[in-house]
Amino acid sequence: MEHGQITWKRSAWWMAAGIRFFLAAALTASRTAGGYVPFALGFVAAAGPGAEGAAALAGLGLGALLFLDFAEALPAAAVGVLLLTASTAFRGSPALARPKVLACTAVGLFLAVDIIYVVESLAPLERLTPCLAAAGLTGAAAWFFQPLLRPEEDGPLPADSLLFLAAALLLALADLELLGLSLGRMLLCVLLAYTAYERGAVTGAAAGLGIGLTADLCAGTGGGIFTAGLGLAGLLAGSQAGRRRSRAAGAFLLASLAALLPAREPLAQPLLLESAAGMAVFLLLPGRLFGGKRIKKQEPLPESAVSAQLKARLNRAARALRDLYDSMGRTPSTDENPAIIFDRAAERVCRGCALCGLCWQREYTGTFNAFNDATPYLLERGRALPKDFPAYFTDRCVHLPDLLTAVNGELSAYLLRRQYRRQLEETRRSARGQYAQLSELLTATAAGLGEAAATAGEADFACQVGAALRPREGETVCGDTVMSFQTETGRWCLLLADGMGSGEPARRESALTCRLLRQFLEAGIEPEAALKTLNAAMALRGAETGSFTTVDLCVLDPATGETVFYKYGAAPSYLKKGGAVRRITGGSLPVGLRGAPASPDVTKVELAPGGFVVMISDGVADPGRDEWLQDLLAGWEGEDPQALAGLLLAESVRRERLQDDCGIQVLYRPAEGIKKV
Repeated sequence: MEHGQITWKRSAWWMAAGIRFFLAAALTASRTAGGYVPFALGFVAAAGPGAEGAAALAGLGLGALLFLDFAEALPAAAVGVLLLTASTAFRGSPALARPKVLACTAVGLFLAVDIIYVVESLAPLERLTPCLAAAGLTGAAAWFFQPLLRPEEDGPLPADSLLFLAAALLLALADLELLGLSLGRMLLCVLLAYTAYERGAVTGAAAGLGIGLTADLCAGTGGGIFTAGLGLAGLLAGSQAGRRRSRAAGAFLLASLAALLPAREPLAQPLLLESAAGMAVFLLLPGRLFGGKRIKKQEPLPESAVSAQLKARLNRAARALRDLYDSMGRTPSTDENPAIIFDRAAERVCRGCALCGLCWQREYTGTFNAFNDATPYLLERGRALPKDFPAYFTDRCVHLPDLLTAVNGELSAYLLRRQYRRQLEETRRSARGQYAQLSELLTATAAGLGEAAATAGEADFACQVGAALRPREGETVCGDTVMSFQTETGRWCLLLADGMGSGEPARRESALTCRLLRQFLEAGIEPEAALKTLNAAMALRGAETGSFTTVDLCVLDPATGETVFYKYGAAPSYLKKGGAVRRITGGSLPVGLRGAPASPDVTKVELAPGGFVVMISDGVADPGRDEWLQDLLAGWEGEDPQALAGLLLAESVRRERLQDDCGIQVLYRPAEGIKKV
């Protein structure tokens, strides 16, 4: 064996066969939802004919005995035999040696076997999606493994194929825990951080999305938790390539926090801890793995080329996620006809009855109507009683108690299946929403690339901000949170969030909302995409906690005066210039009350030089009787936003008596031409 490439001499054929045997057996432990083993089957397809292909098939058989049930092992073995047979039958064929043809062959043979099991199962529509996903992974595995097992020429091994093989092997260790943490997922984080740090943000984002989507399919999660967490982590860690490893690890953890902290999936918190443990291992890796000290290895690409390349890659990833979102929306309805309750009950009770011919042939219409009329009462009550059926039927039925027992048994099973399907549909809708939000997030991130560079040389226009908070009477902590900051592009962002209720619980919810939204905005994500993503995450969180938060965001470009208000259930805001006051309102629900499709209310205005933006929570003034506030703003002639915020709070306390938490934020745009020094 030569270093850096798998090439085998005739005298060492047994070594090649042995490696294929053990790798195929190990890859069998990497299973996706439904008990499929796509990585092992793709490995068998790529191994080719002859002794080496037979060794891979034998390894698949050993792995199936160790890791699979008989019902899962049988179709896997059948697909493996077909793959080896096809390789042997077309030995030497140049067509099958092409990666595309090999991948399509693997997918076709996989579906030819497993689609039969799907059709004959009790729930074919529910098993169809995992089967199609596993078929796609089988083709991808054959594509990536072929250059490793059947290299066409001497040279280094393809890095993408090595990364795919390493990720597939690590997924097999997902169930192996160390101190309560998954060893496989922790090492996946190390592998992703190393890949992103070595090869940059473009590769890091692509590798993170690929590994995350594969991990979601293997874990059977419905919310795309791995795709969101690892995709964003790979992107941010790769952006620190060429810098200190500690910065890449910190960026990885920051991305994990942003993606996983608001999630309610059971795996979110373990994955967060596994990311932290993985970054500790990443920092302990020896420096020689990174080529010693981080000396510039090659001339970097121009910044514009890197930005365009990254933008194109992010747009492709966004389109892929959007296509996945669209495909999940085409799943047909799986509602079950309640008539199956009576069909199965009659099969058990009526078949041996002496009156079967009378009830189900001569009097079929009456029997059918009796069952049909009883159906609404059964579904409403949850069990069948004799009074649910008409007298002509109960008087004739000689096995009525047995029939009622059978009907109640089938009814319980029917209601359990219906409840399961509804939960599955809810999970599917949640997953669709997450994929849609992630697609919009990537699209918005790609659209914002280069914007910071374009405005970096411009002078920042100064704005003045004032704020005031006051807790509800009887409370020591205000449940409202205000925040103001300036992004790298020069835009001013004002945030005001009002948590449900008052006191410390409300403060925690509003502070979390503002903190997460600020991270999105400072990362260059467009406000509407950031708000929709945050709303989807908070809707999942609110389903468990029952809480919600109003969000009021104002984004000002001080160079042009363009001002955009984004509102989720927020109180009115006000624009003041001289004695003129304009009221900005919205009608959307607060964050956390609606899922992914909900969009914020968006209002675009222009703030003239010398104008004010005033944002308040609903505790400051009742939206239905805020004339006093508009009159106060129209008559005020000062220029200090902090003084105006204090005046508004004092007048609100006098009028409203602190019946709710009060939050006020005021921004003043000075006259044109005044800039920061």
